[in-house]
Amino acid sequence: MQTLLGLGAGALVLEDVLWFLPILLILRSHQTNGAEKLFWVSAVCFVSWFAWIGYVLLAPLGGRRKTE
Repeated sequence: MQTLLGLGAGALVLEDVLWFLPILLILRSHQTNGAEKLFWVSAVCFVSWFAWIGYVLLAPLGGRRKTE
């Protein structure tokens, strides 16, 4: 079955999963919380995967937190 732009439905589902993957990874992460997590999710929505790469390299912005 062909859909918009000649892509199959499976290809569109795969594209959606790949687009939401960085958002899900940030939401499930324990590196940040609250406003900082909201900042990173917003950055991914507006800047795309480059923001997720920044998240992996830079989060948390305020330095590493100790967990005891």
